[in-house]
This record gives sequence, structure tokens and C-alpha cells, in this order.
Amino acid sequence: MTGRMPRGRLLTPRRRVLGLAAGAAGSALLRPASGRATGAPRLLPPVAEADALIAFGHTGPITDGGWTAAHNQGVLAVRQAFPRLRTVYVESIPYSADATRIFRQFVAEGAQMVIATSNYGDFIRDVSDRAPEVAFMECDGHTVTGNLGWHYITHWYASYIIGIAAGLMTRTNRIGFVGSFPIPSVYAGANAVLLGARTVNPAVRLQAISINAWFDPQAATQAGTALAENGCDFLCGIMDEPAYLRVAQQRGIKAAMWNTDMRQYGPDAYVSSVMLDFRSFYIEQVRRRLAGTWQAAPCFLPLGHGVDRDTWGSSVPPDIARQADAMRTRILGGYNPFQGPIRDAAGRIRVPAGTTMDDDHIYQWDWAVEGVSGLD
Repeated sequence: MTGRMPRGRLLTPRRRVLGLAAGAAGSALLRPASGRATGAPRLLPPVAEADALIAFGHTGPITDGGWTAAHNQGVLAVRQAFPRLRTVYVESIPYSADATRIFRQFVAEGAQMVIATSNYGDFIRDVSDRAPEVAFMECDGHTVTGNLGWHYITHWYASYIIGIAAGLMTRTNRIGFVGSFPIPSVYAGANAVLLGARTVNPAVRLQAISINAWFDPQAATQAGTALAENGCDFLCGIMDEPAYLRVAQQRGIKAAMWNTDMRQYGPDAYVSSVMLDFRSFYIEQVRRRLAGTWQAAPCFLPLGHGVDRDTWGSSVPPDIARQADAMRTRILGGYNPFQGPIRDAAGRIRVPAGTTMDDDHIYQWDWAVEGVSGLD
């Protein structure tokens, strides 16, 4: 999830994409990001599996049912794939100097690879610069050095597909969006939903409410309730728990979620979810680190290989599922739906006709498209 919380101190502007044009991060299914890097990547010595320690730093509790739970599935997959190595993790690492202390402790304990499951900016960079013999990876990062890379999921494609279903299912032409902070991941998610919805229903509008948290069930419930009372009959967002799905269930409206399959909390309301799966990716990164072939690089996990829409909910009519999935098939075939002209909320053209927003640009999205309110 992009930018889990505003940083305490970042030396570079948020969402500046720094990277390498190489595919050193993993398999050919991964999509390398473009940009520039700080420091040349280097190979680190191989490590015997029995001697390896892989450390994970989580932004939330592994029981959150969302973002951290998805990353924890990756940890469990690593343990299963490499039963002789050791893994350690720390939950709910704050965005403060305490993060630096925890990452330093991982190094002190002998970790050969440290994976942060959120963007910790300079708090992890300070440690990686002083531990060149250790491989560092940062989910939703922005910096690549000789031993620090980043990875992220291209969730905007799944959101676009779900948006098509939303545009066909809404009766009020009002979609509600529960967001965390006005940051690129939230803009990309909300914009993608509305752009997808407007391909089938140009009258749709999206109203967003930011609650300044990724995990706050009470605030998410209040936001979902306010959106429903304002006429939104389809709720979506980027939250790490199912609070607004429960609101949708209680009010007889529909909802799409994020991170994991949450239909158990609102089976009649559930439409789908932006599903995250880091298991194969983390296994490949650890495999390369053990073999001595890992190199720091940036990469995106594309649709179908780390992120996708969930199985459709039982209330989604088959013809709507087919129409939305027709776009999914096109995207899997290489089509990019984020094509101009695209106007911002003030009506100004930001993406001219004949221009396509690639993943690097979407990763940095910091403005609302026409029809989205509540983010700017």
C-alpha cells in the first residue's frame, strides 16, 4: 500500500521514483520501474540456507486481516520453501527513530536480508547505508542504492476492473471511497475506480473521505456511514480492515475491499477486493539472496502476479462480471486503460489525448481526476 503514513523525515520528495532499468529484482513476470539510482547495485556473497536469517519489519499487526496479513502470508511461504533458514519479524513498527533501532537490531542479530513491508524512508536508509553486506528491500519505497531496493503492486489495474463493476451496479451514480491519507496510492485507487466506472456509466461520481489512518475501524465505520447517508450505494477504499464492508452489509448496499478476501464480514454486500499476494515474490527474493545473485532494484508486481481482483461476490450478476473481466483480459494482454485525455477535478487536461500514463507515473499520482471529490 503506497506510503502507509506521512514520514517523519524524508530527504527526497514523496513518490519520486528512483530505480534501475534492470530486472534484477526477480522473475521475468515482474515489471522493472524506471528512473535513477543512488549507488551501483552489487552482488552479495551467497549464504547457506541453514545459516540464513531473514528479517521482516511490518507496519501493522499480522492479524489485521489486510495489508500486514497479506505480507505475513509471504513470510509463511518463505518458511515453507526454505525450512532450514530462520525468519524473524516485528509487528507495528512506528514511523519514527524506533524503526531505525529495530532495523539496526535485525542487522546486529545477523540478518542477511531485511524486508520492510512498508515505506520507512530514511529510517531504513540510515541502516542500509551502514550495513552494505546486508540486502534491504522496502515495499512502496522510493530509493535504490547498492543494497536497498523497493517493490510495489500495480493495484490500479484491479481497481479499474472493480470500478467497471461499480459503474454497472450503482443506482445512485455515487461511489463512496474511504481513504487513509491524500497520498499517491489513495489517488491512484480512487481515480482508477472512477475511470473504470465512467467507461460504462459516465454519470458516476466518487466522493472520498480520508480518515488519517490505515487501521481505525471506528473512523472507517463513521466514514462509510457518512458516505452511505450522502447517497453512495457502492463503497470502496484502501483500508486494512472490513469496517465499511460491515456498514454496506447493514445498509443493503455494495462494497469492494482491499488486501484480502473479506466477504465473511459482509457476504451480501461484498463485490470483490484488490487482492495482494507476495508469496512467490518473497520466495524468489530469498532464493536469489541465498544464491548470491540478488541485486537491489525497483520493480512492480503486475496484474495476475502479486495483485488481482478477488473472485466476484455472490451478488455480482454474471453479465457484469463478464464485462469487467473483459477489461481484465485486455490488461493481462498488455493493454493500459489509463489513456488521455484525462482531466483533473478542476477540469484541466492533465493527460493529453494520445498519451498513456505508465506505471511510474501512476505510482506518483497526486491529483484527483474529474468526478472525484474529497481528496484535494
